[in-house]
Amino acid sequence: MTDNAQTRHLILVLGDQLSHNLSALRDADPTCDRILMAEVAEEAGYVNHHKKKIALIFSAMRHFAIELRERGFEVQYHPFTPDAAQRSLYSVVEQAVTQLSPKRLISTECGEYRLDQQIRSWATSLHIPVDIAPDDRFLCSKSDFAHWAQGRKQLRMEFFYREMRQQTGLLMTEDGKPVGGSWNYDAENRRKWSGKPPAPAPFRVEPDAITQAVLDLVARDFSGHFGELDHFAFAVTRTEALQALDYFVDFALPCFGDYQDAMAAREDSLFHSLLSPYINIGLLDPREVCEAAAQAWHAGRAPLNSVEGFIRQIIGWREYVRGLYWLRMPEYAELNGLNAQRDLPGFYWTGDTGMNCLRHCIDATRRNGHAHHIQRLMVTGNFALLIGVQPKQVCDWYLAVYVDAFDWVELPNTLGMALHADGGYLGSKPYAASGKYIQRMSDYCRDCRYKVAKTTEQDACPFNSLYWHFIHRNRVHFADNPRMTMMYRNWERQGDSKRQATLERAETLLNALNTL
Repeated sequence: MTDNAQTRHLILVLGDQLSHNLSALRDADPTCDRILMAEVAEEAGYVNHHKKKIALIFSAMRHFAIELRERGFEVQYHPFTPDAAQRSLYSVVEQAVTQLSPKRLISTECGEYRLDQQIRSWATSLHIPVDIAPDDRFLCSKSDFAHWAQGRKQLRMEFFYREMRQQTGLLMTEDGKPVGGSWNYDAENRRKWSGKPPAPAPFRVEPDAITQAVLDLVARDFSGHFGELDHFAFAVTRTEALQALDYFVDFALPCFGDYQDAMAAREDSLFHSLLSPYINIGLLDPREVCEAAAQAWHAGRAPLNSVEGFIRQIIGWREYVRGLYWLRMPEYAELNGLNAQRDLPGFYWTGDTGMNCLRHCIDATRRNGHAHHIQRLMVTGNFALLIGVQPKQVCDWYLAVYVDAFDWVELPNTLGMALHADGGYLGSKPYAASGKYIQRMSDYCRDCRYKVAKTTEQDACPFNSLYWHFIHRNRVHFADNPRMTMMYRNWERQGDSKRQATLERAETLLNALNTL
């Protein structure tokens, strides 16, 4: 397309939409359409995003733009500069519309309610039509999820997951039954890891010149952001992401099921896939990832509990929380069902705490931009739940520190699952636990200054008394919950003096959180 040719469509591609099969690109014509991509300060800095998250998205965007140009498209690319006049996505789009005079703006629906509402309002200010195509990279559309949810008092992922299995045919027999006879093998996925079998090294890609330039930019212009840039090794192209998928299937998937809930001080990722960033920004398609895992089971290369557990995370939880997000936003983001009002402790940003489990999880997150689901749910999330941190502060932290965190997936997982702030809409009971759970699933307690076998003493594990304090102060919310009955019976059996000592220990801890 020549500079003086009429631009038919200006196609906006966002940083988490790096797929050549993106709905906005599907009917694009290189002869008359222009593609716009932008690295903007507002999106990179509206929370304290991890340095590696910014680097991954910027580098992947730059590589994707090159691929589009190789396919014959003209790409108007707006690189990040700290002193750019255009600091918002809208200002970049407005400038491009003024320069190119397109007949319409084309976009694929974005994954964040905040930005989605902005884009849907642009037609008025830009004075051109704005067409927003569905994001069909997901296996369940927003409308299909809303239809599934209609009339249900509670939305349970397990029932949704079963329907997704039937819809996709993944791990299903010809007569419509789950392979192996069970839908869910979660009970077989809770082994503690003792060091054997050895965990594979995480997949690595050495930064090329483009990525290195981005790393230099982030180090210079985002120096105040959370996290480290050292040892950046993420895939930044689809080819590299497919290599990461093959690596996971070959070396980690066979043991993933047994140890998917395990945690270890000397291994950050164990047998986890580390593929979620690539799925969430578009380098990998969720169906192809699930099919690769299913094929490994069919070929006898991975056991069923590993493959089913992995697929459940994608077509179960991933699709489920995305549907719930769009069903309940924007009100969902404001929920605080347990009236939690405490500030997030400062050590969530520094890792400077004597609690070994929290220190390890936060330190690994600072270095890698990653923590697996049990570290997020049962360590950092559990502690925030027990002490009663304001949901907004916890959600902002999760959105910032994890490379794979985008609002549609982070918010329901944090607010609903980790914090039970939605009143039980997502989960029937809070994921609250004492230090005994962490001891059962990890080796964190072994070298901790606090003793997991104690509750009321000065060197007792803080999780223990804080757990009972949480149970006690939230009795009005949970006493009639049949899944919590045993907990309240156990609390009452402890006797008045022990309960009082436990509550006093918890109050002491709550008044000195940043010194723990």
